[in-house]
Amino acid sequence: MKITFLGAARKVTGSCFHLSVNGRQFLVDCGMHQGLESDELNRKPFGFNPREIECVFLTHAHIDHTGLVPRLVREGFKGRIITTAATAELSRVMLADSAHIQEMDAQWMTKKALRAGSDKVVEPLYRVEDAIAAVSFFEKKQYGEPYALDSVIRYRFCDAGHILGSGTLELWYRNDPEKKIIFSGDIGKKGNPILQDPQHAAEADYVVVESTYGNRLHKGTEDSLEELAEAVESTFKRGGNVYIPSFAVGRTQDLIYIFNKLVREGRLASPLDIYVDSPLADEATKVYFSHPELFDEDAKRLFGKKKGKAVRVHFTSSVQESMKLNRITSGAIVMAGSGMCEGGRIRHHLKHNLWRPECSVVFVGFQARGTLGRAIVDGAKEVWILGDKIAIRSRVYTIGGFSAHADQKELLEWLGLFKNKPEVFIVHGEEASALEFEKQVKEKLGFVTRVPALGESYEI
Repeated sequence: MKITFLGAARKVTGSCFHLSVNGRQFLVDCGMHQGLESDELNRKPFGFNPREIECVFLTHAHIDHTGLVPRLVREGFKGRIITTAATAELSRVMLADSAHIQEMDAQWMTKKALRAGSDKVVEPLYRVEDAIAAVSFFEKKQYGEPYALDSVIRYRFCDAGHILGSGTLELWYRNDPEKKIIFSGDIGKKGNPILQDPQHAAEADYVVVESTYGNRLHKGTEDSLEELAEAVESTFKRGGNVYIPSFAVGRTQDLIYIFNKLVREGRLASPLDIYVDSPLADEATKVYFSHPELFDEDAKRLFGKKKGKAVRVHFTSSVQESMKLNRITSGAIVMAGSGMCEGGRIRHHLKHNLWRPECSVVFVGFQARGTLGRAIVDGAKEVWILGDKIAIRSRVYTIGGFSAHADQKELLEWLGLFKNKPEVFIVHGEEASALEFEKQVKEKLGFVTRVPALGESYEI
């Protein structure tokens, strides 16, 4: 087998791994790039012919793992897209939303060009019809069930504990003798809200492992809960709102659970008004609640109780409803995407409120280099948002304990559970993070490791 790293190589986003076995071609993930130079990378020709790809395995539904699937289909892919049932359902709503954003952005850029005297028409990366067409290729599989793609390749998904439906992919291929490669996907940290802890395979010949937090440790969960409660309480006392850039899938549902917990335990006053300003988050939450079999026991107990008035969750769908939120000047928590502030409604809320010293912005997830979220977290005094320069006077909190990713310690523990010593490819982390994690893996586990560069290939 030949494996080529076409994304998430010494960077966090754009997950895409090309496999070639006896002239046959497969992909694991087909994700969008985010941050610096992302538009150029997303429009760059694929490093393969989409018509020749037989199958795409998807580890989970986040756009940096699935976001180029509609473009793949538009350019001729006719094969199978294999993933878990929950990932297939979440991908349906996420890809349609992504396509809508592509179309709106292209219209805006075309209008901007026209105002500048150019007649250039900007084409979207893909359209809603491309996303709809992609859905027909999805095949839903169950956790823990072994499947045969054919006489050469077998595969199985186990629960990665990252978001609903996230899977670690085990792939066996005949190589005299048979070999096994594992793609970790994004590994969840133990104790993540709602979901089960990550499952693990016993052995592998090769492992492709993420390293998003490969060079750092998360703050403890209890400390993070206290910091979140303090951020909300102090902001309300100042007469402001709390704004949380949040991924519509995974983080939003986790936070709804967490705020319920804080109110029930008396750490935040009731009633607590939460505005989820994302039609996508509304749809994703419905998918979450359609899969209670994937919840952990605590989540089953909490969501199984009758709903009280402690936490009032308001979903906004229309643009008009979203705009009305700016009339609420205090006492509200507003969650909106995108999680890195690169698009979506959070940018409008930041434009209207980032300059207000009585407000707070709470970051609860990773912010990639080159994103608006990263600039704010890194302490910028002012930023450009939707064409305007905005002063940053709100309080900014970064609470790492709510990350859905395993940290360095947990990643090392995950690798250390293998009974043998597989060869390890380290991906899905900024270069400094990936290289530091490689150092730790060598020193503490003694594995042979590689940190692939973008486009690099290996025979395995």
